[in-house]
Amino acid sequence: MSEHRAGFVNIIGNPNVGKSTLMNAFVGEKLSIITSKAQTTRHRILGIVNGDDFQLILSDTPGIIKPAYELQSSMMDFVKSAFEDADVLLYMVEIGEKALKDERFLDKIKSSKIPVLLLLNKIDSASQELLEEQVQHWQETLPKVEIHPISALQNFNVKGVFDRIIELLPQAPPYYPKDQLTDKPERFFVNETIREKILIHYKKEIPYSVEIETEEFLEDADIIRMRSVIMVERDSQKGIIIGHKGSALKRVGVEARKDLEKFFGKQVHLELYVKVNKNWRSDSRQLKRFGYNN
Repeated sequence: MSEHRAGFVNIIGNPNVGKSTLMNAFVGEKLSIITSKAQTTRHRILGIVNGDDFQLILSDTPGIIKPAYELQSSMMDFVKSAFEDADVLLYMVEIGEKALKDERFLDKIKSSKIPVLLLLNKIDSASQELLEEQVQHWQETLPKVEIHPISALQNFNVKGVFDRIIELLPQAPPYYPKDQLTDKPERFFVNETIREKILIHYKKEIPYSVEIETEEFLEDADIIRMRSVIMVERDSQKGIIIGHKGSALKRVGVEARKDLEKFFGKQVHLELYVKVNKNWRSDSRQLKRFGYNN
Protein backbone atom coordinates (compact mmCIF):
# COMPACT_ATOMS: atom_id res chain seq x y z
CA MET A 1 0.00 0.00 0.00
CA SER A 2 1.44 3.42 -1.00
CA GLU A 3 2.13 6.09 1.60
CA HIS A 4 -0.57 8.67 2.36
CA ARG A 5 0.16 12.30 3.15
CA ALA A 6 -2.17 14.62 5.06
CA GLY A 7 -1.83 17.96 6.79
CA PHE A 8 -2.99 21.47 7.49
CA VAL A 9 -1.82 24.27 5.19
CA ASN A 10 -2.71 27.76 6.38
CA ILE A 11 -2.72 30.91 4.22
CA ILE A 12 -1.88 34.27 5.84
CA GLY A 13 -1.15 37.76 4.52
CA ASN A 14 -2.36 41.35 4.35
CA PRO A 15 -5.90 42.15 3.16
CA ASN A 16 -6.57 41.81 -0.58
CA VAL A 17 -3.40 39.95 -1.56
CA GLY A 18 -5.35 37.07 -3.14
CA LYS A 19 -5.60 34.49 -0.32
CA SER A 20 -9.22 33.59 -1.06
CA THR A 21 -8.58 33.43 -4.82
CA LEU A 22 -5.75 30.95 -4.23
CA MET A 23 -7.83 28.88 -1.80
CA ASN A 24 -10.68 28.59 -4.32
CA ALA A 25 -8.22 27.73 -7.12
CA PHE A 26 -6.77 24.88 -5.05
CA VAL A 27 -10.16 23.54 -3.94
CA GLY A 28 -11.92 24.01 -7.28
CA GLU A 29 -14.99 25.48 -5.55
CA LYS A 30 -15.91 28.97 -4.42
CA LEU A 31 -15.66 28.56 -0.65
CA SER A 32 -14.26 31.99 0.21
CA ILE A 33 -16.01 35.12 -1.01
CA ILE A 34 -13.89 37.50 -3.07
CA THR A 35 -14.35 41.26 -3.48
CA SER A 36 -12.07 44.25 -4.04
CA LYS A 37 -12.73 45.50 -0.50
CA ALA A 38 -10.37 44.83 2.41
CA GLN A 39 -11.43 42.52 5.26
CA THR A 40 -13.74 40.47 3.02
CA THR A 41 -12.82 37.26 4.88
CA ARG A 42 -13.87 37.35 8.54
CA HIS A 43 -13.63 33.69 9.55
CA ARG A 44 -11.10 30.94 9.18
CA ILE A 45 -12.49 28.72 6.41
CA LEU A 46 -11.25 25.20 5.73
CA GLY A 47 -11.19 23.79 2.21
CA ILE A 48 -10.32 20.10 1.82
CA VAL A 49 -8.58 18.76 -1.30
CA ASN A 50 -8.46 14.96 -1.61
CA GLY A 51 -6.39 12.67 -3.79
CA ASP A 52 -5.83 8.91 -3.67
CA ASP A 53 -2.65 9.36 -1.62
CA PHE A 54 -3.11 12.76 0.01
CA GLN A 55 -5.49 15.04 1.90
CA LEU A 56 -4.67 18.74 1.90
CA ILE A 57 -6.61 20.81 4.45
CA LEU A 58 -6.37 24.46 3.45
CA SER A 59 -7.25 27.31 5.75
CA ASP A 60 -8.09 30.79 4.45
CA THR A 61 -7.72 33.47 7.14
CA PRO A 62 -8.72 37.14 7.46
CA GLY A 63 -6.22 39.69 6.15
CA ILE A 64 -3.79 40.93 8.80
CA ILE A 65 -4.71 44.33 10.28
CA LYS A 66 -4.25 46.23 13.52
CA PRO A 67 -7.65 45.72 15.22
CA ALA A 68 -9.86 48.74 15.90
CA TYR A 69 -12.81 46.98 17.59
CA GLU A 70 -13.81 43.64 19.09
CA LEU A 71 -14.79 41.95 15.80
CA GLN A 72 -11.40 42.74 14.27
CA SER A 73 -9.62 41.42 17.37
CA SER A 74 -11.52 38.17 16.96
CA MET A 75 -10.54 38.05 13.28
CA MET A 76 -6.86 38.38 14.24
CA ASP A 77 -7.29 35.53 16.74
CA PHE A 78 -8.14 33.33 13.73
CA VAL A 79 -4.82 34.38 12.15
CA LYS A 80 -2.88 33.63 15.35
CA SER A 81 -4.43 30.16 15.49
CA ALA A 82 -3.21 29.55 11.92
CA PHE A 83 0.37 29.48 13.25
CA GLU A 84 -0.48 26.92 15.91
CA ASP A 85 -1.80 23.99 13.89
CA ALA A 86 -0.12 24.35 10.48
CA ASP A 87 2.08 21.69 8.88
CA VAL A 88 2.94 24.15 6.10
CA LEU A 89 2.44 27.93 6.16
CA LEU A 90 1.71 29.94 3.01
CA TYR A 91 2.63 33.59 3.46
CA MET A 92 1.08 35.51 0.59
CA VAL A 93 2.28 38.94 -0.55
CA GLU A 94 1.61 40.91 -3.70
CA ILE A 95 4.03 42.68 -5.99
CA GLY A 96 5.13 45.98 -4.43
CA GLU A 97 4.41 44.91 -0.87
CA LYS A 98 7.29 44.95 1.61
CA ALA A 99 5.78 44.47 5.08
CA LEU A 100 2.86 43.04 7.03
CA LYS A 101 0.26 45.38 8.52
CA ASP A 102 1.28 43.96 11.92
CA GLU A 103 5.01 43.26 12.22
CA ARG A 104 4.50 40.79 15.08
CA PHE A 105 3.26 38.27 12.53
CA LEU A 106 6.46 38.74 10.49
CA ASP A 107 8.46 37.83 13.60
CA LYS A 108 6.34 34.68 13.93
CA ILE A 109 7.21 33.73 10.34
CA LYS A 110 10.93 34.31 10.96
CA SER A 111 10.90 32.03 13.99
CA SER A 112 8.61 29.39 12.45
CA LYS A 113 9.73 25.77 12.87
CA ILE A 114 7.50 24.55 10.00
CA PRO A 115 8.07 24.99 6.24
CA VAL A 116 7.01 28.44 4.97
CA LEU A 117 6.31 29.16 1.31
CA LEU A 118 6.25 32.86 0.42
CA LEU A 119 3.88 33.27 -2.52
CA LEU A 120 4.61 36.44 -4.48
CA ASN A 121 1.20 37.04 -6.08
CA LYS A 122 -0.10 39.19 -8.96
CA ILE A 123 3.14 38.88 -10.96
CA ASP A 124 1.09 39.24 -14.17
CA SER A 125 0.96 42.98 -13.37
CA ALA A 126 4.73 43.38 -12.85
CA SER A 127 7.80 43.84 -15.04
CA GLN A 128 10.65 41.33 -14.90
CA GLU A 129 12.85 43.98 -13.27
CA LEU A 130 10.32 44.62 -10.47
CA LEU A 131 9.80 40.88 -9.95
CA GLU A 132 13.54 40.31 -9.52
CA GLU A 133 13.79 43.25 -7.10
CA GLN A 134 10.89 41.86 -5.05
CA VAL A 135 12.36 38.36 -4.91
CA GLN A 136 15.67 39.81 -3.68
CA HIS A 137 13.89 41.90 -1.02
CA TRP A 138 12.04 38.90 0.41
CA GLN A 139 15.13 36.66 0.25
CA GLU A 140 16.93 39.20 2.43
CA THR A 141 13.94 39.75 4.77
CA LEU A 142 13.04 36.06 5.21
CA PRO A 143 16.13 34.02 4.22
CA LYS A 144 14.69 30.69 5.44
CA VAL A 145 11.48 30.67 3.35
CA GLU A 146 10.89 29.30 -0.15
CA ILE A 147 9.76 31.98 -2.63
CA HIS A 148 7.29 31.11 -5.40
CA PRO A 149 6.10 33.80 -7.86
CA ILE A 150 2.46 33.16 -8.84
CA SER A 151 -0.70 34.67 -10.26
CA ALA A 152 -3.64 33.12 -8.41
CA LEU A 153 -6.15 34.88 -10.67
CA GLN A 154 -4.47 33.76 -13.91
CA ASN A 155 -3.65 30.32 -12.45
CA PHE A 156 0.07 30.81 -13.15
CA ASN A 157 2.34 28.43 -11.18
CA VAL A 158 -0.59 27.44 -8.90
CA LYS A 159 -0.12 23.76 -9.83
CA GLY A 160 3.63 24.01 -9.11
CA VAL A 161 2.94 25.38 -5.62
CA PHE A 162 0.26 22.76 -5.00
CA ASP A 163 2.68 19.92 -5.92
CA ARG A 164 5.35 21.39 -3.63
CA ILE A 165 2.89 21.56 -0.73
CA ILE A 166 2.02 17.87 -1.17
CA GLU A 167 5.74 17.02 -1.01
CA LEU A 168 6.02 18.89 2.31
CA LEU A 169 3.01 17.24 3.98
CA PRO A 170 3.77 14.66 6.69
CA GLN A 171 2.82 11.02 6.22
CA ALA A 172 -0.54 10.63 7.92
CA PRO A 173 -4.00 9.13 7.38
CA PRO A 174 -6.82 11.50 6.30
CA TYR A 175 -8.29 13.75 9.02
CA TYR A 176 -11.69 14.10 7.31
CA PRO A 177 -13.87 11.80 5.18
CA LYS A 178 -12.54 11.75 1.61
CA ASP A 179 -15.76 13.18 0.15
CA GLN A 180 -15.83 16.21 2.49
CA LEU A 181 -15.13 19.64 0.98
CA THR A 182 -15.13 21.94 4.02
CA ASP A 183 -15.72 22.10 7.78
CA LYS A 184 -18.41 24.78 7.49
CA PRO A 185 -22.18 24.05 7.48
CA GLU A 186 -24.40 24.94 4.52
CA ARG A 187 -25.88 27.98 6.28
CA PHE A 188 -22.41 29.50 6.55
CA PHE A 189 -22.13 29.65 2.74
CA VAL A 190 -25.61 31.16 2.46
CA ASN A 191 -24.53 33.90 4.89
CA GLU A 192 -21.25 34.52 3.09
CA THR A 193 -22.88 34.68 -0.35
CA ILE A 194 -25.32 37.35 0.85
CA ARG A 195 -22.52 39.26 2.57
CA GLU A 196 -20.47 39.20 -0.64
CA LYS A 197 -23.28 40.95 -2.53
CA ILE A 198 -23.47 43.60 0.20
CA LEU A 199 -19.71 44.15 -0.01
CA ILE A 200 -20.03 44.62 -3.78
CA HIS A 201 -23.03 46.97 -3.85
CA TYR A 202 -22.75 49.15 -0.73
CA LYS A 203 -20.12 51.74 0.16
CA LYS A 204 -18.27 53.16 3.15
CA GLU A 205 -19.06 51.55 6.52
CA ILE A 206 -22.23 49.67 5.50
CA PRO A 207 -20.61 46.32 4.50
CA TYR A 208 -18.50 46.25 7.68
CA SER A 209 -21.53 46.89 9.90
CA VAL A 210 -23.42 43.89 8.50
CA GLU A 211 -23.74 40.32 9.75
CA ILE A 212 -25.98 37.66 8.21
CA GLU A 213 -27.91 34.96 10.05
CA THR A 214 -29.80 32.26 8.15
CA GLU A 215 -32.74 31.33 10.35
CA GLU A 216 -34.30 28.73 8.06
CA PHE A 217 -32.77 26.21 5.65
CA LEU A 218 -35.26 23.60 4.44
CA GLU A 219 -34.13 21.27 1.67
CA ASP A 220 -36.53 19.26 -0.49
CA ALA A 221 -35.72 17.05 -3.48
CA ASP A 222 -35.81 19.90 -6.02
CA ILE A 223 -35.71 23.15 -4.00
CA ILE A 224 -34.07 24.70 -0.91
CA ARG A 225 -36.07 27.31 1.01
CA MET A 226 -34.00 29.80 2.98
CA ARG A 227 -34.83 32.72 5.22
CA SER A 228 -31.94 35.01 6.14
CA VAL A 229 -31.68 38.14 8.26
CA ILE A 230 -29.28 40.98 7.44
CA MET A 231 -28.27 42.64 10.72
CA VAL A 232 -27.03 46.23 10.84
CA GLU A 233 -25.93 48.42 13.74
CA ARG A 234 -28.12 51.50 13.18
CA ASP A 235 -31.60 52.42 11.89
CA SER A 236 -30.10 54.62 9.17
CA GLN A 237 -28.15 51.62 7.83
CA LYS A 238 -31.34 49.58 7.63
CA GLY A 239 -32.87 52.13 5.25
CA ILE A 240 -29.76 52.12 3.05
CA ILE A 241 -29.72 48.31 2.83
CA ILE A 242 -33.40 48.20 1.83
CA GLY A 243 -33.16 51.11 -0.65
CA HIS A 244 -35.96 52.98 -2.44
CA LYS A 245 -39.07 50.79 -2.44
CA GLY A 246 -36.89 47.80 -1.53
CA SER A 247 -34.89 47.93 -4.78
CA ALA A 248 -31.43 47.59 -3.21
CA LEU A 249 -32.42 44.61 -1.05
CA LYS A 250 -34.11 42.95 -4.03
CA ARG A 251 -30.88 43.20 -6.07
CA VAL A 252 -28.89 41.54 -3.26
CA GLY A 253 -31.50 38.76 -3.04
CA VAL A 254 -31.60 38.07 -6.78
CA GLU A 255 -27.80 37.93 -7.16
CA ALA A 256 -27.32 35.82 -4.02
CA ARG A 257 -30.03 33.37 -5.12
CA LYS A 258 -28.35 32.85 -8.52
CA ASP A 259 -25.00 32.09 -6.89
CA LEU A 260 -26.58 29.77 -4.32
CA GLU A 261 -28.38 27.82 -7.05
CA LYS A 262 -24.98 27.23 -8.70
CA PHE A 263 -23.37 26.28 -5.39
CA PHE A 264 -26.09 23.83 -4.30
CA GLY A 265 -27.03 22.64 -7.79
CA LYS A 266 -30.77 23.10 -7.33
CA GLN A 267 -33.51 25.73 -7.20
CA VAL A 268 -33.37 28.17 -4.28
CA HIS A 269 -36.10 30.28 -2.72
CA LEU A 270 -34.50 33.04 -0.63
CA GLU A 271 -36.30 35.47 1.68
CA LEU A 272 -34.31 38.41 3.07
CA TYR A 273 -35.13 40.63 6.04
CA VAL A 274 -33.21 43.50 7.67
CA LYS A 275 -32.96 44.03 11.44
CA VAL A 276 -31.09 46.46 13.68
CA ASN A 277 -28.73 44.81 16.17
CA LYS A 278 -27.04 47.74 17.89
CA ASN A 279 -23.23 47.64 18.24
CA TRP A 280 -22.99 43.90 17.57
CA ARG A 281 -19.35 44.28 16.42
CA SER A 282 -18.30 45.31 19.95
CA ASP A 283 -20.50 42.86 21.87
CA SER A 284 -18.58 39.70 22.82
CA ARG A 285 -21.82 37.77 23.46
CA GLN A 286 -23.15 38.59 19.98
CA LEU A 287 -19.80 37.82 18.36
CA LYS A 288 -19.76 34.39 19.95
CA ARG A 289 -23.27 33.76 18.61
CA PHE A 290 -22.06 34.60 15.09
CA GLY A 291 -19.11 32.21 15.31
CA TYR A 292 -16.37 34.61 16.44
CA ASN A 293 -14.54 34.50 19.79
CA ASN A 294 -14.71 30.70 19.82
